[in-house]
Amino acid sequence: IKDTGAITIGHRDSSVPFSYLDDRQQPIGYATDICLKVVEAIQSHLELDNLEVRFNPVTSATRIPLIANGTVDLECGSTFNTVERQQQVAFANTYFLTANRFVSAASSNINSISDLQGKAVVSTSGTANIQELNEVNAERQLGMNIIAANDHAEAFLMVETGRAAAFAMDDILLASLVAGSRDPSAYVISEEAFSAPQPYAIMLRREDPEFKALVNEATAALYQSPEMLEIYDKWFNQPIPPRDLNLNVPLDPALKRVFEQPSDSADPASYVQ
Repeated sequence: IKDTGAITIGHRDSSVPFSYLDDRQQPIGYATDICLKVVEAIQSHLELDNLEVRFNPVTSATRIPLIANGTVDLECGSTFNTVERQQQVAFANTYFLTANRFVSAASSNINSISDLQGKAVVSTSGTANIQELNEVNAERQLGMNIIAANDHAEAFLMVETGRAAAFAMDDILLASLVAGSRDPSAYVISEEAFSAPQPYAIMLRREDPEFKALVNEATAALYQSPEMLEIYDKWFNQPIPPRDLNLNVPLDPALKRVFEQPSDSADPASYVQ
């Protein structure tokens, strides 16, 4: 980064409100704001007058390879920190907690995972969600027809158009898609979850302890400052661009504890009191 005078941030196109494109096709979002604060800390640490920020689009399928091969320095989207993924990449301190649930049409009366038996269920390719969906399908012998979509927007469209009965994904992403739909009352997010709450975090390259330590130090300082609550409120409790949607998601007590005591643990149990 010092040699090139540039840092590359991996961003998503439709992971509202974490990382997505505004009406000028510029990357914005909650995770993007956090990453830009980390960039400030890196610039200060390297004593650079300027540090160019380059944005590189990533998908669920490409994000890990692009971190692993050095194309992207920080992936700022909606990525679970898992023990399995830590074999390929590293993660900074957790910035959000979410569970894997499903959204369906309210008129379909699908209320539980068992109700998905024999139905077409979509999830996004390359995600932990689709893995969990396959595992539950096998364990419970539900006979679901599991479809892999390229991105979250395509998956939700399949539910909107009736090509899938449900879309399994992180509950906060489902909430944002429902809020942005033509008729939010037409959709229901399941109470039953495929998983315990799992941590989102900035993804970065493995076996670079100095870089990870700096990113962890920067995120911890941000999370423990009053500014973090302002960033959270901006993206979850106020109208956000480009359509002025308000997700109305109050700060969860478990996430508040994460801000007060930053952690880069991949263990969902560590976030439950």
